[in-house]
Amino acid sequence: MGGPVPLYQAKAEFFRMLGHPVRIRVLELLQDGPMPVRDLLTQIEVERSSLSQQLAVLRRAGVVTAIRDGDTVVYALAGGDVAELMRAARRILTTLLAGRQDLLATLREDEKNALTRST
Repeated sequence: MGGPVPLYQAKAEFFRMLGHPVRIRVLELLQDGPMPVRDLLTQIEVERSSLSQQLAVLRRAGVVTAIRDGDTVVYALAGGDVAELMRAARRILTTLLAGRQDLLATLREDEKNALTRST
């Protein structure tokens, strides 16, 4: 009864996997190139164990790769598509937030006009 997972369900699982602020921050930082864990720790203020847990989730999902270099583990994005996804998310959020700012400004202006008319 198992059958293949529908694409929309696989996408939902993928986005659910991304749905943690530390994971998103890691992916944003890795857009600039590979980083050792110690550098990720200085950029993301979380406990080492928490970062390790989130990196493991990303690694299991195949979104990042880990290469050991002596005592150092260096993480990198597994492919350019992830970086493009992060850039697309930024563009979408920027547009949404700009729209909200426009709406907020309009509401404030309407409120100010209503107060002016009532006095």
